[in-house]
Amino acid sequence: MSLKVAVQMDPIEGINIDTDTSFLMMMEAQARGHSLWVYTPDRLSMEDGQVTARGRSVRLKAVKGDHAELGPYEVRRVAEMDVVLMRQDPPFDMAYITATHFLETIHPATLVVNNPAEVRNAPEKLFVTGFPGLQPPTLITSDPDAIDDFRARHGDMVLKPLYGGGGSGVVRLKPDDPNLDALLELHAMISREQVIAQKFVPAVSKGDKRVLLVDGEPVGAINRIPADGQVRSNLARGGRAAAVQLTARDLEICRIIGPELRRRGLLFVGIDVIGDFLTEINVTSPTGAQQLKRFGGADAAAAMWDRIEAIRAGRD
Repeated sequence: MSLKVAVQMDPIEGINIDTDTSFLMMMEAQARGHSLWVYTPDRLSMEDGQVTARGRSVRLKAVKGDHAELGPYEVRRVAEMDVVLMRQDPPFDMAYITATHFLETIHPATLVVNNPAEVRNAPEKLFVTGFPGLQPPTLITSDPDAIDDFRARHGDMVLKPLYGGGGSGVVRLKPDDPNLDALLELHAMISREQVIAQKFVPAVSKGDKRVLLVDGEPVGAINRIPADGQVRSNLARGGRAAAVQLTARDLEICRIIGPELRRRGLLFVGIDVIGDFLTEINVTSPTGAQQLKRFGGADAAAAMWDRIEAIRAGRD
């Protein structure tokens, strides 16, 4: 089977080929004989109900600084592709949402990974609230009085933007920290969106586990350990990746959420687990596959393509 694969992503020229999960996915597709075509979200258009993109064919190689041989720009109907990987990074803003509406018009005749309607309907920090008992105590609001009340009840807490990504804007506030009001004022100056207040989980000092799931089944995990004195363990924020095994609690969490991921067509998902708590379900552009494979774990990209090929062959 040879598939025509489009990848909607940030500029491919700027990726880190040693860490980027999209690069691993694309290399695996190329190794299987699938053709690759890339475009950035701002080159996506809709005219008279037809979705097109201005993109380029690409041939990849594992050479730093020379990893992508790109063809000339051309406009294609996205519906002509067999598969579209939606892999641009957050923020999950209106441009992101509009792209899901565009791609929803071609799915599932063209298989979009992940299902664009469900990417839109499952914001990563909201979707997790649908599984009671898995999260630490969590409040989502823009009401300062509600946040003050939450803080009075739970003390040490983490504050983060609802639609941020990659650890951006995440702060820890101890019970005696005087900066809460100022932080809320700063957030209100740049956004009308709600914030998340979440009880601080001390186990984060031992790592924030990223578990990758393909079609609702866990394939492996890495641990992301924050730098000394930091609360953010995201690799983009100085966190360090380490090998880790899935625990009984991790597998229990996956059993609880897996059927819903599968039902929604969320084929490639990364969840964040701190201690015994699920903190996020990442459905936009989950990372960690390169590190998992490097540590001797499963090849999540290969597992994903096995599933995509089965769906396209009608074996789902």
